Amino acid sequence: MTAILNRNPSCLIPSAAGRSGDDPIFALNAEANRRAAAGESIVNATLGALMDDSGQLALLPSVTEALSRVPARKAASYAPISGDAPFLKAVIEDVYGPGTLASQTVAAASPGGTGALYHSVVSFLEPGQALLTTNYYWGPYATLATHAGRRVETFEMFHPQGGFHLEAFDEGLGRCLRTQGRALVFLNTPCHNPTGFSMNEREWEQLVSIVSRRAGEGPVALLVDLAYARFGSAASQAWTRFAPALAEHATLLVAWSASKAFAQYGARVGALLATHPDKDERQRIANALAFSCRGTWSNCNHLGILAISELLTDPALRTRVDAERAELVALLDQRVAVFNREASRLGLRYPRYEGGFFVSVFCSEPEAVAARMRDDGVFVVPLKEKGAGAVRVALCSTPARDVPRVTAALAKAIRS
Repeated sequence: MTAILNRNPSCLIPSAAGRSGDDPIFALNAEANRRAAAGESIVNATLGALMDDSGQLALLPSVTEALSRVPARKAASYAPISGDAPFLKAVIEDVYGPGTLASQTVAAASPGGTGALYHSVVSFLEPGQALLTTNYYWGPYATLATHAGRRVETFEMFHPQGGFHLEAFDEGLGRCLRTQGRALVFLNTPCHNPTGFSMNEREWEQLVSIVSRRAGEGPVALLVDLAYARFGSAASQAWTRFAPALAEHATLLVAWSASKAFAQYGARVGALLATHPDKDERQRIANALAFSCRGTWSNCNHLGILAISELLTDPALRTRVDAERAELVALLDQRVAVFNREASRLGLRYPRYEGGFFVSVFCSEPEAVAARMRDDGVFVVPLKEKGAGAVRVALCSTPARDVPRVTAALAKAIRS
């Protein structure tokens, strides 16, 4: 019987048979933890979770309290397919505040920001089409697109003189519209993963001008991935000033996540917001998102949705969570300041970096640089995407005292 079974072909479809089950970042994290457990002095700057200076996962006490307050039977019940209405309203107003823009926005709950990205891929692109994003991007964008039968195309993120490469964006957007008749753009800002870069007001203003001009060539959906936005500088939050102008020419999407903002990575609470001035189109979008929910995860984590709703709408709880988060932002800002000081002193090349979980340092051989750093007990993530010559440093998990060791290892490995 064993011999007969071994001769049978795989039941997996060919495109699935060769897929890797390992996430490279989690694999590096596991190696770092193994070496540390064996007694080595290790700095693990790989995983995107905010750790305190003792190496423990940073938590917000008010969030833990809100979770414990949810009645057991309510938590155990099914959430509505698109999420509870108070949750969706609270998330929309968390991004835009009350007013016209909020009234022109619909939303659907998702399992974290990743679910919101999936919603957008399957609802705004046909199979075989490509989403457009920067050439430095979070690797799972490609995983999501591939799994959904779509692709990723990129444009050069940084201008040779520094800053966001608006001309490359313009060219990439035009190419998508010419070749597939529509465009879905992912912009991860503020606090871009993996580079830490945040677009400034001048860049947003010019991007809006490009989108408004290109929108006459076909429908454009532009998604702002806000995963790390709560950890950006005050100036980086000004992107919402440009949202009304964007929504006049494109379907404006926002991937909202509680994972980082509320330090609840495992709760898997998120939402996709879609803004459009036409009421009938908003209803069509809401219907499409509800269908996508039912056809994938069906319902989201009701405990998490109910707790986050309270944190967003209860004035006392919101005041507390904002104050507790401010302490974590200050902790991260200390690390950012040390990195900027040391990296500048050592002549490292990296994008404009004012806050966020990650920063990337440019180099010509990222795999080799990361390997040499591991020899010195410092773990970072090499960026493998086309045109992305850099390594990613997760300052979110690196105490300020270890940052000089990281920058020194970077300088040594790049120059070796």
